[in-house]
Amino acid sequence: MKMLGPSLVLALLAASCSTTPVAHRVLVQGNGVLAVVEPDGSTSWSTAWGGIHDLHVLESGNIMVQRGAHEVVELDRTTGEVVWSYDSATSNGNEGRPVEVHAFQPLENERVMIVESGPARILEVERATGAVVREVPLVVDRPHPHTDTRLARKLPGGTYLVCHEADGKVREYAGDGAVVWEYEVPLFGRDPSGGHGPEAFGNKVFSALRLPGGNTLIGTGNGHSVLEVTPKGEVVWSVHQDELPGIRLAWVTTLELLPNGNLVIGNCHAGPGQPLLVELDRTTKDVVWTFDRYDTFGNSVPNTQLLDVTGALR
Repeated sequence: MKMLGPSLVLALLAASCSTTPVAHRVLVQGNGVLAVVEPDGSTSWSTAWGGIHDLHVLESGNIMVQRGAHEVVELDRTTGEVVWSYDSATSNGNEGRPVEVHAFQPLENERVMIVESGPARILEVERATGAVVREVPLVVDRPHPHTDTRLARKLPGGTYLVCHEADGKVREYAGDGAVVWEYEVPLFGRDPSGGHGPEAFGNKVFSALRLPGGNTLIGTGNGHSVLEVTPKGEVVWSVHQDELPGIRLAWVTTLELLPNGNLVIGNCHAGPGQPLLVELDRTTKDVVWTFDRYDTFGNSVPNTQLLDVTGALR
C-alpha cells in the first residue's frame, strides 16, 4: 500500500491550516485520503484510500475499513499494511453475483459482522477462516446492491439494527431474520427531490443508534435531520436542516453520542463553507464544535471517528 509522502500531506492541508484548530482527534476519509487530524489541525498519520461508508478503530489501534465496494480489511496504522481481509465478492457463495458492503462491525470471539447488500444478508464470520458462524436474512422492499443497506450494528442484546437506504426504513432483526421493530423515516409532508446536496430531499436513512433507554437516534440521510424516536415510533427530539445558526445540514450520515451527552453529526455533501462534523449539546441544541476541512477532504465524507473520546456510542 502506498503511503502519502509528507509533501503531499502538507499540500492537502495547506488550504485549511488557517482555520480554527479542532477540539478533537479525528479519523477521517475524503479526497482519496484516510487521515488522523490532531486537535491543533495537523495530520499525524495518513494513507491513500478510496471512498468508504463504515470504519472502526480496533483496540490495537488498527483500523477496520472497507476497500472498494465489497472488501473489508484491517489496516495496520503503523506500517500501512493490510493484515486481514474479507472479500464478499469471492466468499461464501457470492461468486458471480452482485454484492456491496456498506456496513461491518468487529465482534467478540474473533468474529466480524459483514452486511451484504445484493445478497441481502448479515454474516458473522470467523476472522481466522472466513467461515460463516451465523447468517441472518434481511427484508428489502426495493432491492439493489448499492442501496439495500447503509450502516448496521449488532446490539448488546443480540439483535441487529439495520438502515435500509432505498426503503427509507430502519429495521431491527432477531437472529433468525424476524423483524422485531421497524421505523419508516417520514417525509414530513414534502415531496422527494433528487441530488446529493442540501437541495435534495428524501428518507434515504444512513445511521441508527439504540439509546440505553430504548429510544433510537436516526441519521436520515437526505432527510437533512436527526430524529430520536420511541419504540412506538413517536418523534421526541429532532434537529432539522436549517435549525442550527449558520449551519445547513445536507446528507446526515454518522452519529456519535459522546459520554457527556453531546451528539456529533456527520454532514456529508454540504458544500463549501459548511462543516463536515457538528458537535451538538442535545439539551440546548447549542453547537459546541465543528470540523470544517472541505478544502482538504472534499464534499464526500460519509464516515469519521473521534479518537480522543472513549465510550462513545456509534
